[in-house]
Amino acid sequence: MTAELVRGQNHPLPQARLEIRVSAGTPVVAGATLCDEQGAVPGTEWVAHPGSPNLPGLEVSKQAAADHRLAVDLEALPETVHRLNVLLALPTGGGGPVRFGAVAAPFVSVTGLDGGEVASYTVTGLDSESAVVALELYRRQGIWKVRAVGQGYAGGLAEMLGDQGLPQARELAAAIQAAVSSGMARAVAPPPPRTQDDDRARRTTSRAASAGRDAQGDTAPSPTTASAATPGPVPPPPAAPPGPDGGVVQPPRPPGGGPIDYAHPRRRNTAPPPPPTAPPAQPGEHPRPVAGDATGWSMEERLYNQVWGMFEDLARTVAAYRSAVDFAESRMEQELDKALSDPRSRIGTAGDTARAAAQAKRDELVGRAREVLDRDLAQLAAEADVVEPALPPAFASWDNPVWHGYRVPMEVPMALRVGDLHLSERPDLRIPMLVRLPLERGLWIDSGRSGSEAALMMESDQLRAAAMETAAAHAARLLAVYPAGEFTVHVIDPAGTGAPALAPLTESGVLAAPPAAGAQGVAAVLAKLTQRVELVQMAVRGGATDALPPGLDTAEQLLLVNDFPHGFDDRAVTQLRYLADEGPAVGVHLMMVADREDAGAYGPVLDPLWRALLRVTPMPDDHLVDPWVGHTWTYEPLLPPPGSRVVRQVLAQVAAARRSLPY
Repeated sequence: MTAELVRGQNHPLPQARLEIRVSAGTPVVAGATLCDEQGAVPGTEWVAHPGSPNLPGLEVSKQAAADHRLAVDLEALPETVHRLNVLLALPTGGGGPVRFGAVAAPFVSVTGLDGGEVASYTVTGLDSESAVVALELYRRQGIWKVRAVGQGYAGGLAEMLGDQGLPQARELAAAIQAAVSSGMARAVAPPPPRTQDDDRARRTTSRAASAGRDAQGDTAPSPTTASAATPGPVPPPPAAPPGPDGGVVQPPRPPGGGPIDYAHPRRRNTAPPPPPTAPPAQPGEHPRPVAGDATGWSMEERLYNQVWGMFEDLARTVAAYRSAVDFAESRMEQELDKALSDPRSRIGTAGDTARAAAQAKRDELVGRAREVLDRDLAQLAAEADVVEPALPPAFASWDNPVWHGYRVPMEVPMALRVGDLHLSERPDLRIPMLVRLPLERGLWIDSGRSGSEAALMMESDQLRAAAMETAAAHAARLLAVYPAGEFTVHVIDPAGTGAPALAPLTESGVLAAPPAAGAQGVAAVLAKLTQRVELVQMAVRGGATDALPPGLDTAEQLLLVNDFPHGFDDRAVTQLRYLADEGPAVGVHLMMVADREDAGAYGPVLDPLWRALLRVTPMPDDHLVDPWVGHTWTYEPLLPPPGSRVVRQVLAQVAAARRSLPY
């Protein structure tokens, strides 16, 4: 029976090996302090935090995240430890919330390694505090108990650590935030939160009979919890994006030259219809997966949410498996150290017996964890097999049959698939990587040697050609998923090296103009788009969108730049940075095909541009990090099958639809 604690209440802990799970509506720093009998922290070596995540009997997360799993072995703690405090703090300097009163109340639970919940506590009543002691595990008369604390500190980590008697509290707090900032620099943007209804919808279908997956933490206990893959929009659809990108409002083409409408085209004020129900499962079997089993306004939004649910399930079940393996390894090392610390055990067969026993226990723990993982992965693979054929074109891979029945859409989709993501535990289980539309961040297609094996085996010219083919495929997909005339693509190809990859775009006539070449061509395109951004900005800020010049193209704009920085002078680079910073809010987006090393001649002036764009690669590469469970995901580019004409056929329909427009 789970004990739902209130502030100040305690509960006995029935076992020594535990997991403390934290769920919050925003990335938080999770740590723990070990205290002596007087409740004081003697030194920094008694604090587990992202910069130093491992202590005897304790392991915490290595970076800020919305979900955390802290591993605790009470028997492995030093005998001088009488208390363990679980700390939560908001990261500083990341543009996120600065006080807990502005976010959902954090939820903390203590579970056994089997996933069974022992006690839980929702940390309510916080306002201006930016750090909080959530739980306290303490030993009294040889018995360990957990107490709900909920003590907040407006002064943040420094004040909280100082209150626990740590002499170097301010220095350690700064070091912790520096370690968190370093980890977040490479992290993808957080997805939007799920609601309790959305969790319930998925629990009643594909996860209803999977007690093991629930024990691994599939369902978020808090209605506003966001996780590494917390699936996206909830009613009404949020502005926050799924995947490593952001979303902004869509400025559709005004009919008859009227004002631009920057309202979200899908915003509703009524409740969404319920998701479809799964067919009943046979006794002892998992429920059969159903495409669209998440909540949403439409089947498109249900599938969108379901993809995020699959991403969440994969992230969490792999995190649980890796945590179990790490715990088993740590346990084995501790047992060996303890057994072999006695010189007498090194004589005869005692040492070998101790090693064999420790190894056997480790193998048993890992084996059980692998069984749970394989079961969950098999269920996810079955769900992927059902979901993939049901995806709309914007979410579907190029080899999906849905493209054979393609028709130019009448409205902008919610999101766009830009690739696939997978983890090493199951490389064939790939989750669509979706970014919200309209794009908030552009794309940087890396044409250099990214470090992946595939890239290292290729010549530089081959990599550049592959990067340009990837960029052209993304541009074609963007044109295909927008209504006719509502998306315009401009291309800068200073030396003409991208002509082969651009052939489907140029030959179909879907580009705004032939690719710009040379320094003059670069300057002309950049000046035109810069002027468009300035005009729309002034019109929107002044509330005079009906006063825009009649010939101004109010469609979404994409600037595809090949072979950067070739053909760019200092003025052109400045304009490019301006477009990256100011363009997305008024419908102008960048797609750069470049090698960062080649662009290094500009020094730090290009760092903001690099950070403003989402980096993808033309070859599989493990460069995307999520800040929620700390996984490094392998990105797989989205390309049409070799020899396929699907892109040309789709672009032919796009071009025909554009020619039929009355203007």
